[in-house]
Amino acid sequence: MTMRPVRKKIKGDIACKKLLRPTTGKVREALFNILRDRIEDSRFLDLYAGTGAVGIEALYQGASYAVFVEADRNYAEYIHKILEKSGFSQRARIITEKALSFIAGAGLNNMTFDIIFLDPPYHTDEILYILPAIGVSCILKEEGLVVAEHFKKRQLPERFDALQKITDYKYGDTILSFYKML
Repeated sequence: MTMRPVRKKIKGDIACKKLLRPTTGKVREALFNILRDRIEDSRFLDLYAGTGAVGIEALYQGASYAVFVEADRNYAEYIHKILEKSGFSQRARIITEKALSFIAGAGLNNMTFDIIFLDPPYHTDEILYILPAIGVSCILKEEGLVVAEHFKKRQLPERFDALQKITDYKYGDTILSFYKML
């Protein structure tokens, strides 16, 4: 059994958090209820990490390792501080890079993940570029899952290259779309 650090209330840069639209606690709780049987000892990728709340929760839930990809240096530093304070820094890596660049480089460096979570900004079309990039890359393990968080008014295709949609879960204005490799 994996020993998990005790959760600590962490005071951070509140201004940093206010600029983001982080995954709500309700959606995060639902996500980890769905992933319950898959999270233990998994390699977790948190794309568009923001405050890192989803990836950090994956570590609390038993993921063996998490990679946080966040292009903004201030947010990346915020994630670093939380990882240090919560005792997860040895089981995590923060990459300050654009998500599409990371996907290309990760494939070249043989990085693979059991679960890929992505929550790109709702007001952009970034989700329509990143999902096909994941679909043609080799970063998702054979039985892995991709979970895309998006606004309910955006309907995602059933397929992105080798990624096939399994199901959608709706929580208020948020949808979690689950994909797997064909």
